[in-house]
Amino acid sequence: QVQLVESGGGLVQPGGSLRLSCAASGFTFSNYFMHWYRQAPGKERELVATITNVGGSTNYADSVKGRFTISRDNAKNTVYLQMNSLKPEDTAVYYCNVVRRATYYWGQGTQVTVSS
Repeated sequence: QVQLVESGGGLVQPGGSLRLSCAASGFTFSNYFMHWYRQAPGKERELVATITNVGGSTNYADSVKGRFTISRDNAKNTVYLQMNSLKPEDTAVYYCNVVRRATYYWGQGTQVTVSS
């Protein structure tokens, strides 16, 4: 079965950096686009970044463009989100996502808190 396991969240000061990882299993990872979403308290889940199956193309929400970088290692079945210049408004639970056969799969999420 599809499994997505996020890690790397934590508490960081404004201007700091974090690198999230998502280990995938249960499907042919290199065949699928991968996505990072986030959900802040009281807000809807929003798409943050997308990477194509071979990593040749990426896309970002305007709010993170220039600060976040999505990447993947198909040999390790892992997708990453490098987050730099973090702001308090980046505080949220971050989720890895894949859409397979019209079904959305999610990990358990990892909390990112940006605060001084």
